[in-house]
Amino acid sequence: MPTASKKSTIATEKKATKKAVAAKPASAAKSTKSSAVKGAIRLSDMLSKNNRAYATGRRKEAAARVWIAPGNGRIVVNGKDVETYLARPVLRMIVNQPFAATNTVGAYDVWCTVKGSGLSGQAGAIRHGISRALDTSDSELHTTLRQGDFLTRDSRTVERKKFGHKKARKRFQFSKR
Repeated sequence: MPTASKKSTIATEKKATKKAVAAKPASAAKSTKSSAVKGAIRLSDMLSKNNRAYATGRRKEAAARVWIAPGNGRIVVNGKDVETYLARPVLRMIVNQPFAATNTVGAYDVWCTVKGSGLSGQAGAIRHGISRALDTSDSELHTTLRQGDFLTRDSRTVERKKFGHKKARKRFQFSKR
């Protein structure tokens, strides 16, 4: 057990720390306020110095980091051209849908990195990222992209397998006896 002298020393230390906390300078209060602003995402942060726009797109288990900049319409996915990475024409059509809807085909260069899921999920994630980046770069396209349902993340994912079933809904063959 602490003695009476130790108790008084502890009490004076607590009072001193309370006074120090209460007597913060005005500049310290401003710095905490500015740090809260630093955590917020601003449009100027999304548009870099090179007039590039960045956005993240998601679909199923895929996540795509997408950068767009004014250019001639070149699309690079994970360091490969879109024709080689997404070999099926349907997948390339999905990726180009936001440009077709906003009449900006060939106006932007796109480069992105995408991870997870399969090619279909990755194409959907790239489409979502391109749509969000277009919305960031030109706010006039927002209504067109919103009406085309390009800015909404497709929340459909694979249903989990249940115990006692072969798959999520398929059951084992019923045996009467």
